[in-house]
Amino acid sequence: MRVIESRGLGVLALVLASASADAQERAANPPPATSCPEAVAAIATCYTAKLDTGAYVLVAMPKTWNGNLIVFAHGGPSVTPPVANDSEDDLVKYGVGVKMGFAWVASTYRKEGYGVQMAGADTDDARKFFVDRIGKPKRTILHGASYGGLVGAKLTETSGNYDGAFFNSGAVAGSIGNYEFRADLRAVYQFYCNNLPAPGDAQAPLWAGLPAGSKMTLKEMTERIDSCTGVTKPASARSEEQKKNLANILGVMRVPEALLVRHMQAGMFVFRDIGERITGGKNPFSNANVRYWGSSDDSALNRGVTRFEADAAARAALIADGQPTGAISIPIVSIHSMNDPQAAVEAQYDYRESVRAKGKGNLLVQAYTDERSHTGQSAPELAASIDALMQWIEKGTKPSPQSIAVSCERLRGTYDGPCRYHPEYEPKPLNTRYARSAPPTR
Repeated sequence: MRVIESRGLGVLALVLASASADAQERAANPPPATSCPEAVAAIATCYTAKLDTGAYVLVAMPKTWNGNLIVFAHGGPSVTPPVANDSEDDLVKYGVGVKMGFAWVASTYRKEGYGVQMAGADTDDARKFFVDRIGKPKRTILHGASYGGLVGAKLTETSGNYDGAFFNSGAVAGSIGNYEFRADLRAVYQFYCNNLPAPGDAQAPLWAGLPAGSKMTLKEMTERIDSCTGVTKPASARSEEQKKNLANILGVMRVPEALLVRHMQAGMFVFRDIGERITGGKNPFSNANVRYWGSSDDSALNRGVTRFEADAAARAALIADGQPTGAISIPIVSIHSMNDPQAAVEAQYDYRESVRAKGKGNLLVQAYTDERSHTGQSAPELAASIDALMQWIEKGTKPSPQSIAVSCERLRGTYDGPCRYHPEYEPKPLNTRYARSAPPTR
């Protein structure tokens, strides 16, 4: 792997004093050091580099290294190009791993937009960078958050370079489960608002996202959504028509008001990427037989909503890029908020069933927390999961939701934050969420 740019000053050998002799031997060409985020600056030295793919790598090496490595796959996908400091916020958020003594490495994805296989390759490039330029760890675990959980789920099925994996709030339902409901959202939104696209705009099918060559920005998209729904305004400032439109859209789609723009962003910008990079411009989504319900007039909505059929080859291509098969071969601990407003907790049910279908259920442990935020797990909640995974890898002691919860309480004395595990929680199937679920019987 060729590095085309690196920055900072420092001597790596001082940091590796506690590492293995093998790791020290491999650190013949260390990158220059740079400043760490304040959250870990006192306990680690950091290194950055730009790879020839265009991705930026960030390493945090604890001054007292336990010899193990966390490779981090971040969320997204982003709709803006990567920049050198993109991974710093992730290091701050997940610095508990460094505080536990793990080396930590992350990569941006080489470009903005969708592509699970691309993101997996970039994540594994970060691991290779660490091995080539820093040292060979004793154990390597993969940590994926949000979209990075999907990236990690796919990467662990194809790579033999990891001893275990940990996901928090992972979008592990896969490319169809994560995105098809946003095709429903595009259709429902357009029925009520008819402005993305507006009649005078260049037209594209709703499943295609933005038309080819569109220069629409996130700000412009948000302004249009706001003009129809008033979603960015206080409720008191919305017109009666905006209130009605917003209530109907949210009533059918059952997404939080605060995330409407975020989901629409994916349904436009990410859908365009999917068509350009994965499906050859063909449609992988279908709403042909979906009955929408939860609006003020379900009959009118179902008569008038735009319908589309999936192209079989396009759907297969999207599945091949980003749908976990469940064929795992390493221990995986996956935690998720019961009330995650962005990545549906029901994804965990579908992921578990795919793993079980491959006869690998003994390699997956899932546990659930109770906070109303996405990737909002606390430091002791994260630490308990990482510790459980390492005990499983090193000693063969398989954790349980109960044991992870107990470990969290123990670690509260070391790391600040609450323990909100609910060991008895059981998610429902993903098809019980959003507009695709059956309406309640009356």
